[in-house]
This record gives sequence, structure tokens and C-alpha cells, in this order.
Amino acid sequence: MSSAENSRGPLAGHTVVDLSRALAGPHAGMMLADLGARVIKVENPGTGDDTRGWGPPFVGPEDDLQSTYFMSCNRNKESISLDLKSQDGQAVLRGLLERADVVIENFRPGVMDRLGFSTAAIHELNPRLVILSITGFGHDGPESRRSGYDQILQGEAGLMSLTGSGPDDPQRVGVPIADLLSGMNGAFGVLAALVERNRTGRGQVVRTSLLASLIGVHAFQGTRTTVAGEVPQAQGNHHPSIAPYGLFGCKDGSVQISVGSEKLWQSFASAFGLDPAAPGFASNAERVRNRAGVIAAVERAFAGYGAAELLEKLNDAGIPAGKVRSLDEVYAWDQVASQGLVVDVEHPLLGTVSLPGPPLRFFEQGDAAETTLKDHAAPPLLDADGPAIRAWLGLPAPVVAGVS
Repeated sequence: MSSAENSRGPLAGHTVVDLSRALAGPHAGMMLADLGARVIKVENPGTGDDTRGWGPPFVGPEDDLQSTYFMSCNRNKESISLDLKSQDGQAVLRGLLERADVVIENFRPGVMDRLGFSTAAIHELNPRLVILSITGFGHDGPESRRSGYDQILQGEAGLMSLTGSGPDDPQRVGVPIADLLSGMNGAFGVLAALVERNRTGRGQVVRTSLLASLIGVHAFQGTRTTVAGEVPQAQGNHHPSIAPYGLFGCKDGSVQISVGSEKLWQSFASAFGLDPAAPGFASNAERVRNRAGVIAAVERAFAGYGAAELLEKLNDAGIPAGKVRSLDEVYAWDQVASQGLVVDVEHPLLGTVSLPGPPLRFFEQGDAAETTLKDHAAPPLLDADGPAIRAWLGLPAPVVAGVS
């Protein structure tokens, strides 16, 4: 079933033209598709989105291998391939923009202008269109024209300086978090712009960047710098402002605990035979200053327990705790399945495949019935929907060189 046939969801009846590639823009488009919008992905002829070539891993027949990276951010979309520098490609794009509610692009600043689709030109075609534009470093300012890829921005925006075993071990986050946050922020901005359009009748431009999205989640680490004048550094798996809070060793592995209040500290200390009022332990501020001593005391208390027994004891004491799961364990977890976080789709080459599912669920008033979109479409093959989209626009099939 194509995304055009998905009739349920808060964005049912809305059409999104996704001109973006790689991850930030496509992730925003997929979020809107998960909400019921029809999302038409425009790709380069022949090669398609860059991520179609990102791998291994690839799966499928040897003569048509499919990238699992591409599959992570393009479910519930249709695909049409267009050469946006050609007369045909521009005619199709104009037709799409005239009918769309949203367009997503993540070209470097100036590229859309050179293609003849400046913001002003697009809004002449369709004044109600919401334009989402995502860049690496921002749309203006002295470094706006720099190319921005996720790991570059994780470094430039300070995230890597906070991540790792210590100050001399900067590490990137294990997923492209700058791209993903930019996509989330972009989708959030689009929804706000659509709400405003209901009031004004006019679309507007929504801009975000990888830089803005990472600085936007600095949270308490940001205010440590701007307010307290401290420069945070990586310190491994322990919280910089709460103790004990982190990953602790035990007899046969490790567990995580989050002792986030004095009440929890009293319960924790009582359960494991610690003196909650001992010097260096009596308040969170003392425990943070005495972090090494707290970690040592906790791990001594944990040394006689296996992880499974320890987690049961922590749960009985009301202490937030957990283990570190591998991804295969995560996707086999019944709690994950219960939340709809794995969805099965029918892929034209691969058959039934499972994908990480959308993070939002919707219910009627009173939780009477769940209205979350349940029927998901597999990420499309390149140009799989091109003929149908052209027919919808009332445009002829493209002329292929050498074919009469």
C-alpha cells in the first residue's frame, strides 16, 4: 500500500514534497509520513538518495542490493526520480509544489535559488506552502556555506567534548544524533507552521540546522558554561551533577542506577547497608564532590550480586535501574513490541521486513480506541511511483534519449 492510500493519521490529506537526501530531511519527512501525510520523495535519476549507496550492510538480490541505512528513514514514502536541472524535472517539480502543503530541502544555502526555486518563487507558485529548510551551520552568518555532516557538527557543537571516557577521549554518539534532532526539530516546526496557516491562510519558511539542534540540547551542560562559567568535560558513564547515577560494576557484569533524589538515596543506602549521613555522602552536592568515593562504595556493595539478582533487589527498593541491552535484545523485548516500536512492512524485493517503528501513538478521547497509523509502507524503490505521480499531475512520461 502506498503512502497515498494511508487515510488515517493527524496529517491525512496533506502532501509533502521531500527534496532532501541523507538523513536530517528524510527523517523529518518520515515523521510527517508516520502522521498520515502523503510524502513524495524526489531523487536523482540513476543513483537516488545518497543513502541508497551507504553500506554495507546491503540486503536483497545481488543485482539490486538495498541499503539498510536508506530503509531507516524512508518508510511510508513514494519515490520519483527527477533531474532538477532539466526542463522536464523542473516542470514536474512545479506541479508538485503547486499541489503540496509542505516542501523539505536540505541543500546548501543558495542551491534552491540557482535551480530557480527561491523562497519567493516557490511562494508565488503556492502561497500556502510551508517550506522546511535544513542546513549544517545555519542559513546565514560567517560560516553558513560550510558543508555539514553529522560527525563534523558533533565536534563543532561541543557534543563530542562531553562524550567519552574522559577529557582526552572525545567520542561521537553512536547514532547520527545531529541529523536526527534536526529532522525532529524540522517536523516540529512544520507542524507549528501548518497550525499558523490555518489562521492566516499563508505558508512560511521554517529553518533549522544541525548546529542549532545540537546546541538546543546542551541542556544543563550549556548553563554550566553560560551561567556557572564552567567548561564541562567528558567523564564516562557517570552523571556530572547527580551521584550515584551511572553504570556500576557487579559480580558478573554491570547495572545502571539513577539515584535522583534524597529520598531515593535514603532508600538505596538502607537497602545496601550504607550510612546515608556519612561524611561525603549526606547530600547530593557532597556525593558529587566525592564521586570517586561514592562509586567505590557502591561497587563494593554490588560486588556480591549478579546482575539479575541485583536488578531485582534494586527494583524491590524502588531504585530506578536497568541493564545495557544490545540492539538484538532491544528488538526482541516484549515491552518494545507492546509499544508498536517494531513494524512489519512488505518490501517488493525483500518480502516482509521489520523496521524500527514511530515513537508517537494517538488515541481517541478517553483512550477509547487507538488511532495511530498501523499500515506502514516499505521504503520505496527508486522511481517506483514516478509514472503514477506524473499521471496525478497530468504530465506525460519523460522522454528517454534514443527512444521514439
